[in-house]
Amino acid sequence: MENYQFLNWSLLLGSFGVLILIGYLSSRAIKDSDAAGFLVAGRSLGPFVGAGTIVATGFSGWGFMGSPGVAYEFGSIEVLGNFFFAPAMVIAVLYFANFLRKRAEELGSCTIPEYVSQVHGGGSRIERWVKGVAAAITIVLLLVFLTSQIKAVGLLGASWLGISLTESAVLMIGVIILYTMLGGLAAVAWTDTLMVVGMCIGAVVMMVQIFTDVSLTEFVDRLNAVDPELLNPSTAAPYGESKSSVFLVLPYAFLFTAVLPYMAVRFLAFKPSVKMHHVAIWVAPLGCLLSLVPIIGLYVRIAHPELADSDQAMPAYLATFLHPALAGIITLFILFAMKSTANSLLHTVSSAASHDLRTALFPNSNASNQRILWINRSWVAILGVVGFLMMLFAPPFMLSWLGILGSGTLLAVMIGPVFISSFWQGNAYGALAAMFTGLVTSGSFLLFTDVGWVEGPLYGCLASSVIYVAVSKLTQGVASAAMARSY
Repeated sequence: MENYQFLNWSLLLGSFGVLILIGYLSSRAIKDSDAAGFLVAGRSLGPFVGAGTIVATGFSGWGFMGSPGVAYEFGSIEVLGNFFFAPAMVIAVLYFANFLRKRAEELGSCTIPEYVSQVHGGGSRIERWVKGVAAAITIVLLLVFLTSQIKAVGLLGASWLGISLTESAVLMIGVIILYTMLGGLAAVAWTDTLMVVGMCIGAVVMMVQIFTDVSLTEFVDRLNAVDPELLNPSTAAPYGESKSSVFLVLPYAFLFTAVLPYMAVRFLAFKPSVKMHHVAIWVAPLGCLLSLVPIIGLYVRIAHPELADSDQAMPAYLATFLHPALAGIITLFILFAMKSTANSLLHTVSSAASHDLRTALFPNSNASNQRILWINRSWVAILGVVGFLMMLFAPPFMLSWLGILGSGTLLAVMIGPVFISSFWQGNAYGALAAMFTGLVTSGSFLLFTDVGWVEGPLYGCLASSVIYVAVSKLTQGVASAAMARSY
């Protein structure tokens, strides 16, 4: 066992070296004279790297730790729900990414809060309010999501390395902070691409192990013997009471990819010459492979139906069904998955703080480009530490639920200003009202009711969209007057 522990540490430290090297090489490509270098990788991403970072960030920690736990708890409904993310990502890339990229490039937007404020205008003061509010909400909600990612990566690292959760979390968030500080979104995208390759290899290896151990027929029979509800559920829990609620994952996943700041910012980072159908060609197979991962939760359920904590399904699988050396390599790939979202969240919240809040509060600041770069990097470290502290003091929670609370509520906040505005242009007052409505509606449903995990955010999206249109129409005169005064 000591030899395998040595192997695990060697794999981890070797991967740390590679990630930090990528961060360093990315830092050399950041131009001090160009804020877009740190924030959107200098708009330099190609089809494969762009697809890799989208898929890695979208599936990530909840896909490898959260979704097997949900499948263990609720059954095959999670396999179907997880699968919808692949086509949803393809649709978002094909039918929305190019519009957002071109519009943001015209405006000079380097973040989603900045894009929202520039699209809605309305005069300098209200524009700064839109940017500041969008940035503040983004920081709060994505820190909630980051908390779940740090805990997920800490839990897996602790069991793999034989250390405590706190020690593991410090190691993982420390290296994420370091390479994200160095290279910004370029480092995040390139490390994500490396990670998604490992994630796909891990998914294939685990599926081969499962279906060489049990045939599909035996798999079905044993699941039915444990609980017929696992394969033929009477509800779509945790997504909703109606069986059809699981199909809501498709529009949810589309909006997740198109609207959430830490996902949509990738669209802003593509090269102007990239054809989005070339990106989709890579997104589709990568997404389909990673959609298979929840099957592991079902496999563990038939072997270990006594697990007290469903989020331990993946660690139990690795400890029980794989050779220790192979389990070590697969664990590294899963850690990659969780880091890929953690680094994206960290980059997005730090950009919202260092760029969006700073320019909203101090629009006339004349800091040098070099100083701005170090402000960006400093906020990566500050918010990384904040996320770690939140993880230490957070009450017990299910990893996937906390992720939905953060990302799903932010989706409801941003749908009007980012997505609805692409085909019906509202104003700054409508954007502000929509953001607050989405925050309150989705957050209330998820925190205080028993509605499904997808239903709550989608109700928030509906309410936010209606308010965006209604308030924009009601305040057309006010917005026009404010715009005139700004000129």
